[in-house]
Amino acid sequence: MSIPAAPVTVPDQVRLLAGGADLVCVWDNDYGGLTFRATGVGEGFYIKWGPRNLEFTLRDEAERMAWVERWIRVPRVLDQGEDSTHEWLVTAAIDGFSAVDPRWSSEPATAVRAVGEGLRALHEAVPVAGCPWEWSVPSRIANAERRGIEVPAAFRDAPQIDRLVVAHGDACMPNTLIDADGRWTAHVDLALLGTADRWADIAVASMSTEWNYGPGWEDALIEAYGVEPDRERLAYYRDLWNAT
Repeated sequence: MSIPAAPVTVPDQVRLLAGGADLVCVWDNDYGGLTFRATGVGEGFYIKWGPRNLEFTLRDEAERMAWVERWIRVPRVLDQGEDSTHEWLVTAAIDGFSAVDPRWSSEPATAVRAVGEGLRALHEAVPVAGCPWEWSVPSRIANAERRGIEVPAAFRDAPQIDRLVVAHGDACMPNTLIDADGRWTAHVDLALLGTADRWADIAVASMSTEWNYGPGWEDALIEAYGVEPDRERLAYYRDLWNAT
């Protein structure tokens, strides 16, 4: 996943959804999905478009954002749809930059702190009771197996849950937005949101600091979240992420 370094061809469906707005591709992912910023028409918005994904769908994301926005700031869904091969999601713009935007890539200490604090805020604000979805170990293994991934049997012996929360499900650094003051302002990419041990999110968020900023930031994110590193749970959930 990355910010495109070269111009991207705009799909016809995206042009239709844009309604004449100016489009800039701000993100592409590893399965062919693209995210465009649309400006010049109304208040601005974002369009996510890509091939159907076996792990999750943009309908999943739309449903989760509509549910969780009662407790935490997320993009407001404007439209969602699909055809025989692709799907799309249109959301209102939120002031702020991704934690890996060039605005923050030169200030990793600020970005890492914001993501850790934002993740803790998500876990504190959203009630587990009534959450319709899981991101539990069994559900993740079952999802992976439906996609043809053979998950080693050792992963079925998960550490005891430390604290059950409504987890982000993809708490990598790019998926927290940061405001002009360097504080978290919203969460994005929530298609896998569901109940899980909080360490499932903390492990991935802290691991992703190295992908985006280089070594040395993992424990800083955990400190910003407000806990001491649990090396056993960190290792397990990072390995599970990589395996599934």
